[in-house]
Amino acid sequence: MNIIDQLNKEQIEKLGQEIPEFGAGDTLRVHVKVREGTRERVQVFEGICIGRKNAGLQSSFTVRKISFGEGVERVFPLYSPTLARIELVRRGDVRRAKLYYLRGRTGKSARITEKSDNRSSDAKIEKLPKATTAEAPAMVAAETKKVAEA
Repeated sequence: MNIIDQLNKEQIEKLGQEIPEFGAGDTLRVHVKVREGTRERVQVFEGICIGRKNAGLQSSFTVRKISFGEGVERVFPLYSPTLARIELVRRGDVRRAKLYYLRGRTGKSARITEKSDNRSSDAKIEKLPKATTAEAPAMVAAETKKVAEA
């Protein structure tokens, strides 16, 4: 590892920001610190992440939203002190790393379906042992008895 990579790694660790795992297609709520004169406030920018650039300390991500019928995109540096926090609102089910095609779409065609998490429902299903033809009636009776007792 060269010295530049070491310096970048040290700077990232020094910032100590908690960044959620997200990618293209995910809906994000980015809290940005805005300075107006002597006052500082937090402004929220919510939209779809259309791309992410992973380049160490120079990493950034692009968020797009539709505001009053007009598309607005902002590029945020991932390790910036101006970012108060990043919230993951929902995960999008996409097959691409960059969603630049959304720039030409509006309305229903610009929607991204939500990624369904079926892993938890698969864990609930119990696998029953396979039975031969002779054992099947006895196994059905045993299962019926278990259900009746519960």
